[in-house]
Amino acid sequence: MNKILFKLGVLLICLMPFFTNAQTKGFSISNGEFQKDGKIIKIHSGEMHYERIPKEYWRHRLQMLKAMGLNTVATYVFWNYHEVEPGVWDFKTGNKDLAEFLRIAKSEGLYVILRPGPYACGEWEFGGYPWWLQNNKDLVIRTNNKAFLDACKTYLQQLYAVVKGNFANQGGPIIMVQAENEFGSYVSQRTDISAEDHKAYKTAIYNMLKETGFPEPFFTSDGTWLFEGGAVEGVLPTANGESNIENLKKQVDKFHKGQGPYMVAEFYSGWLDHWAEPFIKIGSEEIASQTKKYLDAGVSFNYYMVHGGTNFGFTSGANYNEESDIQPDITSYDYDAPISEAGWATPKFMAIREVMQKYSKTKLAPIPEKIPVTKYPNQPIKSSMDVLSWIKREKAVINDQPLTFEKLGQGHGYVLYRKRFTQPISSGKLKIEGLRDFATVYVNGVKVGELNRVFKNYELEVSIPFNGILEILVENMGRINYGAEIVHNTKGIISPVIINEYEISGGWEMYKMPMSEIPVLKTETVKSGRPVLHEATVNIDKPADTFLDMTNWGKGIVFVNGHNLGRYWKVGPQQTLYVPGCWLNKGENKFVVLEQLNENTPKELTFTDQPILDKLN
Repeated sequence: MNKILFKLGVLLICLMPFFTNAQTKGFSISNGEFQKDGKIIKIHSGEMHYERIPKEYWRHRLQMLKAMGLNTVATYVFWNYHEVEPGVWDFKTGNKDLAEFLRIAKSEGLYVILRPGPYACGEWEFGGYPWWLQNNKDLVIRTNNKAFLDACKTYLQQLYAVVKGNFANQGGPIIMVQAENEFGSYVSQRTDISAEDHKAYKTAIYNMLKETGFPEPFFTSDGTWLFEGGAVEGVLPTANGESNIENLKKQVDKFHKGQGPYMVAEFYSGWLDHWAEPFIKIGSEEIASQTKKYLDAGVSFNYYMVHGGTNFGFTSGANYNEESDIQPDITSYDYDAPISEAGWATPKFMAIREVMQKYSKTKLAPIPEKIPVTKYPNQPIKSSMDVLSWIKREKAVINDQPLTFEKLGQGHGYVLYRKRFTQPISSGKLKIEGLRDFATVYVNGVKVGELNRVFKNYELEVSIPFNGILEILVENMGRINYGAEIVHNTKGIISPVIINEYEISGGWEMYKMPMSEIPVLKTETVKSGRPVLHEATVNIDKPADTFLDMTNWGKGIVFVNGHNLGRYWKVGPQQTLYVPGCWLNKGENKFVVLEQLNENTPKELTFTDQPILDKLN
């Protein structure tokens, strides 16, 4: 018997390493440290969003991140990017292929931090929420509301089905998942909601993530002074924008049982930018110096952003302040990040790489070769078509009052509101206090002015003759993505139209123009001031990245080979649109420009090999 017990003891001793490995496999938070397979690690991360980068360039951008000395990539998942219609999900098409992004990150030897929301912010349209949630009268976003939580649960179940198998404890790259996002700041702004309800909501999201299948560890992300509202019991709190290491440690200790790990989840390497405001820059030396402080203190960090990319299509969000009712974000999400919008290594990149190399025990990966960029010759406009005539070929929606985009079943783009007057108005003050967001106004097809939520221009003088027609072309410039006003995000005309203090009702015609597809242009003469569609064909021998110079244009959007490059606006600071070479063909390429103002429209497209992001007009 003793011999048998002795042999069993020896066997157990031999098997102990296997038991230990089984217990420590994957990623965990233990004894105040991040641990991977039982070994203490520091997270040196950079944020980039797969949604803002052409899929063909994902590997290049991830290699750039690694060459800067980082071991992790963080990314938001934007709910509205994947639920393309109510109940219709797309995790496969083009940039939506999240599983492929995760596979590439793993193949490049990078960990992944997943930030699924459901609220994301990120200067993205509606903070990631689908626009149609607002059509459910029983639903209140970002609250302990059953209809909203049910919608969140469906989203998280769909997402988990895609990322399942990609977590560190399954041999995948995902090491951590964020629970909600910057909820502390929302709590501080929504004092009309009780602390108990706020707590119930954030706890419900955390429990929902776990019940759906997302594994520990989780983290929250807030300014250090906002942990009280945003932290969740049992979840690691991380800080945003905190440069004072003592403040960081003090607050994390307070909400995490007196210990770390300590992480700055958003280390701002640049900043966001709005139309009609200066482009913001943060110096390379400042970021490199703060990086060194974090490394010396053993603090983990995530550069927000390491590479911003582009708000292609209608994906850009908006903010607001006392001076402006809306501050739409520019199309470029360059962010003054270390890796530029087009994927170039900036001086900031080199400064950070130099610091990271000094702290690395091994030589950093080489910087990938720059993707070719070129300045193509100017190309003449070949076809033009009047937008107001084209849009009225569609069937109008008729209602006594103007309807919002949401009530019309449209999320983005433009809506033409049209009203015929049976009596003349010789001189009247047109007022639309509920304009969301930019409008060009026409009487009998002639432009009479613009209304603009950015500059708080909600009224203008009009004269309408007998049997005259008033037309108002309204553009959605992006839903608010941050702050208390996120709950007021319907678009179009959301209040009565007033002329001389009289409400104009009855017989409103509404023509939807989502611009989700490009129309076939028919060449015609277009009068100045009326919105116009232009088309140009560009023949290319060697496709390469380039930039469209829109400096001499007014306001609108541009498509190339069916891809919506985003919005341009003469006010600046952005004057160019990034054109990824991977979206160009060898041979014929079709460019279509929707020019809303059509004041002094150029007769050709102009290309450049350098972005212009800091020129205000």
